[in-house]
Amino acid sequence: MRLGLKLVLGFFLIVGIAAFFVMRVFVNEVKPGVRQAMESTLVDAANMLAEMAADDLKAGHIADGAFAGNVAEAQQRDPKAWVWRFQKRSVDYRVTVTDAKGTVVFDSQGRDVGRDNSRWNDVYRTLRGEYGARSSAEAPGDTANTVMHVAAPIYDPADRATLIGVLTLSQPNRSIEPFIVASQRSILLRGAWLIGISALIGVLMTWWLMRGIGGLNRYAQAVSAGEPVPPPRPRTDEIGDLGRALETMRRKLEGKAYVEQYVQSLTHEMKSPLAAIRGAAELLQEPLPEAERQRFARNIQTQEQRLTETIDKLLALAEVEQHGWLQRRERIDVGALANDVVQDLDAKLTPRDVTVERLPQAGTWTVEGDAFLLRRALTNLLDNAIAFSPQGGKVALAVVEHDGQVRFVVRDRGPGVPDYAQERVFERFYSLPRPDGGQRSSGLGLPFVREVMRLHGGEASLANRPDGGAEAVMSLPMI
Repeated sequence: MRLGLKLVLGFFLIVGIAAFFVMRVFVNEVKPGVRQAMESTLVDAANMLAEMAADDLKAGHIADGAFAGNVAEAQQRDPKAWVWRFQKRSVDYRVTVTDAKGTVVFDSQGRDVGRDNSRWNDVYRTLRGEYGARSSAEAPGDTANTVMHVAAPIYDPADRATLIGVLTLSQPNRSIEPFIVASQRSILLRGAWLIGISALIGVLMTWWLMRGIGGLNRYAQAVSAGEPVPPPRPRTDEIGDLGRALETMRRKLEGKAYVEQYVQSLTHEMKSPLAAIRGAAELLQEPLPEAERQRFARNIQTQEQRLTETIDKLLALAEVEQHGWLQRRERIDVGALANDVVQDLDAKLTPRDVTVERLPQAGTWTVEGDAFLLRRALTNLLDNAIAFSPQGGKVALAVVEHDGQVRFVVRDRGPGVPDYAQERVFERFYSLPRPDGGQRSSGLGLPFVREVMRLHGGEASLANRPDGGAEAVMSLPMI
């Protein structure tokens, strides 16, 4: 299934479920809401009528007095009213009055006079000083049509503390049924519009997202096929960020910026030795004493070695930098690797009388990675320490464990790292003068170490020791 179709279906599912439950709640709340409003109106009207009926009830003329006549006249009225979209042509109220014992003494419809209503909830609760109301069937057994009854106490006009009767005001619930049905239909209609608009918005949003994603997909397919293609259209959202990231990745994969940078760096580093070689070669073309001739010849050889070393190290650094992951993985005994590196360096230590001390190891640890790269990285650290050690100095190599990591620690007794160089020692082609006045290195050893650590998920650092000299550390995750 296509991603766009999944998004549309998912949006419809979420909106549909939410709309169904919300609309169901609204529709179900219409009927009780309207009936509660009607009950509130009946409460007000019942209390007003109770005050009007008090005099006739006390005088014993509730059935044939002025109150009864007014009620009869009111029920004969034709309101000729239009409520919302419905015409109202009659007064639906029914008025019932009982005495203090609950016996009906007045009924506006003339049906229940003399009946004992003291057990009905509206009369029973009102006679006890509480709010009384009930909803019952219009006719026995008729559950579809109900009537709401709201009662109000009738007090003695001369003594407001004396209850002399109860007035019950009734209205059939069917009189408000058209309004309930119309409200529910209106909610359903508006809900349908809401779902339709939401669906339209969802389709538009899906189209907008898929337009951006589709463009990125076509761009990636074209790049993978090697076809020339312009970068994705600029956008200010996450899709735009992804497009820019893909374009940057494409440029890096093609290697244009990478090659340009290395060509410029290599050109800069080759100028000095080439100039020295050119100068010595020009001088050698002239008649020179043998001693001078030998000195210029050695200079040419030295500069040639410097060029060769720079190119070799630059190629090695480029090889590790272009990889985003390790090409080969194996379990490596770090102790054995450290011992092999120290043995390989023995031949290099003799000319400057510098010794490497392999410190005791407290345990046996293994890491996962490329043994060849790790060996070259550790060799670079030791070469660097040897180059900066004084004549007859000592370089210490320790392998320790700390917080789940294995650390190769190389310590020397050289001059340390100047403050101005602390942040630059891992830059390509950055090197410091040797203590013995020898020529600078290529400045590629420490960057190589850093890149090897990156491939292995580790870190490389170089700092000064409190008691003099420098300390270089390679940290690797232990397995």
